[in-house]
Amino acid sequence: MDLHPLADQLSDGALTTDPDVVAAHSRDEALFCPHDGAIALVRAKTVEDVQATVRFAHAQGIPVVPQGARSGISGGANATEGSILLSVAAMKDVLEVNTSERTVRVQPGLINQDLKDHLRPFNLSYPPDPGSVGISSIGGNIATNAGGLCCVKYGVTRDFVRSIDVVLADGTLTTFGPQTAKGVAGLDMRGLFIGSEGTLGIVVEATLRLIPLMPDPVTAVAVFPDERSGLQAVADFMTAGGQPSLFEFLDRASLSMLNSYGDFGLDDEAGAMLLVQFDQSPAEAADMLGAFGAVAEAAGAVDVAVSDDPADSAALVAARRSIQPAYEHFAHAHGGGQLLDDVCIPRAAMPEFCDRLDELRESTGLTIALVAHAGDGNTHPSVFFDSSDAQQTATAEAAFAQIMQIGLDLGGTITGEHGVGYLKKGWLAKELDEGSRWAQRAVKDALDPKNILNPGKMLAEI
Repeated sequence: MDLHPLADQLSDGALTTDPDVVAAHSRDEALFCPHDGAIALVRAKTVEDVQATVRFAHAQGIPVVPQGARSGISGGANATEGSILLSVAAMKDVLEVNTSERTVRVQPGLINQDLKDHLRPFNLSYPPDPGSVGISSIGGNIATNAGGLCCVKYGVTRDFVRSIDVVLADGTLTTFGPQTAKGVAGLDMRGLFIGSEGTLGIVVEATLRLIPLMPDPVTAVAVFPDERSGLQAVADFMTAGGQPSLFEFLDRASLSMLNSYGDFGLDDEAGAMLLVQFDQSPAEAADMLGAFGAVAEAAGAVDVAVSDDPADSAALVAARRSIQPAYEHFAHAHGGGQLLDDVCIPRAAMPEFCDRLDELRESTGLTIALVAHAGDGNTHPSVFFDSSDAQQTATAEAAFAQIMQIGLDLGGTITGEHGVGYLKKGWLAKELDEGSRWAQRAVKDALDPKNILNPGKMLAEI
């Protein structure tokens, strides 16, 4: 393929065909997902670079794989055969902060935490905060409709996207969504593209809704003798009207792995731990803390501790955010294999989900650790295995699939925030009914008739 005509339209140095460079950019963090075959990498510096790349690919029938920070774990940014990798990671500027409208215009390569830091002097907050907040980009968060630790109160990415500028499959640049706080003119195309994982278009700019700087929360930690009682406390507290701003669950295995990874001082003899925060007024927060303590003790908590010290709160949240590095540390010492799942279920079903995980541990002999954005029912079981052992690897893959089936059986979904990508594409058809599959196929065919945008991924098997 002669790529010189494309190179002539791009910023200097944007295009490379160096095999080592292309290979280094050909995958995200997912296991068991193919990532070979890309013919080039475009490091876009401008919107025009993105348009030129897509126009060229559309004319030639070449697949385009959009990429940001490549921090995903579902294979959504992986290369496909004959594809051009189109990275927007270098497009990472904050373009405007509008304090009157409480909005910010950003480029897609901006890292989520960098945006939060930029907004603090304006006394403004951007609430969506995936566990990968320090390494994931806004464009990637939009592509997967990322959630995170605070979405139990504040919502997910979709709730904070006012408008997006998108390059469509033929290179057309368009804007979806109004610049105003309200706007219902036409179909909600903005919502359609959020969570589309690069299969319908490429986000090149976003206007995000902000809120006033969130106050320092008060934090409570409850320790339980087993996982089930901790998850029952979550269901009971939310049923009783609990309004946490953060509500996280960690099982015994996760606490132990965290303590082995860093000096967190967590009780790794506990069966489970709940970390909950409230950021209401002091009086309201005190009421919530009292209600939580009562529910936790009724569910079997052996200890409930409260702190209004911001340093304590920050340390506990930092420990929770360290779970994936801690998992990776454990995996490295136990054969290198880890599959992190992302099943969201009704909160009332979480205790039964816990029971089903116990059965899976018993039948497979595998270590399966569990953390959860418990207030949302968004669970993250992690299956560990020896990747050099073919039989154990196959058992782990089967367990990963069984976890998704358990989630569906309990009325849940195969992914709450990580996306479908390549890893779960075969499962999407199992979750959707025929009407939904037809509608999604129709949208893809209409917007990308040549199927060049991230093919072989999310919508490939519906």
